[in-house]
Amino acid sequence: MDLEARSLQPNVKAVLLAKLREYKSDLNNLKSEHNRLASANSNQAARDDLLESGMADAMSVSANQRGRLMMSTERLNESSDRIKESRRTMLETEELGVSILQDLHQQRQSLLHANDTNKLHGVDDNISKSKKILTNMSRRMSRNKWIISSIIVVLVVAIALILYFKLSK
Repeated sequence: MDLEARSLQPNVKAVLLAKLREYKSDLNNLKSEHNRLASANSNQAARDDLLESGMADAMSVSANQRGRLMMSTERLNESSDRIKESRRTMLETEELGVSILQDLHQQRQSLLHANDTNKLHGVDDNISKSKKILTNMSRRMSRNKWIISSIIVVLVVAIALILYFKLSK
């Protein structure tokens, strides 16, 4: 447009160049206002983008932290359960150990009491006497069997002789 206005006649040229300058200044004013508004909008848009991404990051971080917290809580609960179970097992084992120690103490007392008294020596003497008595009884029983067997043989021979003499007459 500027070139066309310069190529025209001088009287029209001056009017058109003045209008052209006026239009150019209006255009420059509008461009600067546009740039100012665009930059304000872009700053606002950039700010909104940052806030939204920050919120999204905060939400994802919060969700991530919540997930880790839940996993940690679950592990803590499992560990607490294992500790309770271990404690119960320990108490049962302790009770069993106390019971075994009491039994062993009673057995020890019985052995010490038996060792302290001379009952074992007396029992040993009684066993020796019993053995002698049983040996004597066994010999007597054996001797009595021989005597009874001899008497039976003598009686059978006597009966056989009596019958022989009675029948032979």
